[in-house]
Amino acid sequence: MPRLTDARKELRRAQITEAAVRCFSRNGLERTSIADITAESGLSTGSIYAHYRNKAELVQASAHAVLAKRAEALGEYAGSDTPPDPDELLARLMAGIDPVEARVGVQTWGEATNNPAIHGIVVDTIDRMRAMVHDSVTAWLVKTEHLESAEAQERATPIAHRVQSLYLAELLYTALQSPAQETAP
Repeated sequence: MPRLTDARKELRRAQITEAAVRCFSRNGLERTSIADITAESGLSTGSIYAHYRNKAELVQASAHAVLAKRAEALGEYAGSDTPPDPDELLARLMAGIDPVEARVGVQTWGEATNNPAIHGIVVDTIDRMRAMVHDSVTAWLVKTEHLESAEAQERATPIAHRVQSLYLAELLYTALQSPAQETAP
């Protein structure tokens, strides 16, 4: 049997993670089994376990995959010649919310209240997101308000906190919408 290349392994991991996100969204974290993810991905159980030891690793991979999408966008915002102001940053983040991912995110938060492994994933993800929002707001303050880096970083802290809080509130609101409401005008 041919060995998988690193690129092929990453594609396979992404395929599994995407299937897990769909299953978690549809069935919930607790009610989703590895068999469900196997069926959704079209891969064998052995293939799933070759890439992930357990469901907790899949939850972690799912959280990191969603965060990677936000990180890419936030990196572009912070690195641009004219980073978005906090209101525009929030609008862009909110526009990027996927209802399926939002449902998985909220379920993960709930699971974090009684599962130490998931708790660590959630805290890490939120902390990393906060740091990226902070970097983007800092870049805006430096480039458009012409503040020195140290002052910009200090002033960015409460602004980034508010931006992230509002984003998380919108994520929760989106997660609570029924699929019929998602497509309504």
